[in-house]
Amino acid sequence: MTFLTRAQAREYDRLAQEQLGIPGVVLMENAGRTTAEIVLELLENDLHLVAQDATVAILCGGGNNGGDGYVIARHLANAGVAVTAHAIGDPGKLRGDALVNWAVADRMGVVTPFDSPDLLQSSLIGPSTPHMIVDALLGTGFTGQVRDDLAAVIHLCNDAREAEGKIVSVDVPSGLDCDTGQPSNVTVRANATVTFVAPKVGFDRPEAEPYTGNVIPVEIGAPLSLVQQVLAEMP
Repeated sequence: MTFLTRAQAREYDRLAQEQLGIPGVVLMENAGRTTAEIVLELLENDLHLVAQDATVAILCGGGNNGGDGYVIARHLANAGVAVTAHAIGDPGKLRGDALVNWAVADRMGVVTPFDSPDLLQSSLIGPSTPHMIVDALLGTGFTGQVRDDLAAVIHLCNDAREAEGKIVSVDVPSGLDCDTGQPSNVTVRANATVTFVAPKVGFDRPEAEPYTGNVIPVEIGAPLSLVQQVLAEMP
């Protein structure tokens, strides 16, 4: 199986855009749409729910991972799911492709501003626990320690799993270093991780498995030959 480092994944995105001319917003659209399709499959196959009977909460961070989350929210809403995209990252600080997709989701009425962990807790835990939570907080660029405000959100996410919620992480579980496979001070414990292009090298480490759950690689619109080019240029 092919694995990618953080740097190789970035190079893949760069070549897809600069060498092949695929706009970044198209790559984000493909990533989010495909992840939404996986979420719908998991709802049907694992929870035996049709879209119209399902509830999904998406936790969107302040970078491109959050942008993926807003795309996922749009496609799930279009499929009939009762979906809420929680804007954990300040939308006013979004840029580029992530900003574009936040704006669309916001106009659709599926975005809820993040006010406090207490209010988020009431949405994730208890009688209102969604059938599935999508973790789109932190992406492959994360290293080090999760800052306090996001740590509180990740704790709630994991608490919701204990309350029978299912968690799907986008590309990488938030708080996990995708190169080393090491968890940070707090890390999402996903039931499944939908990862783009190829699994990340850290996923192959035994200590990563409790956090990634089932790893599901998906393509985002560029040919697989581009992966081989990246591996040849950046072994």
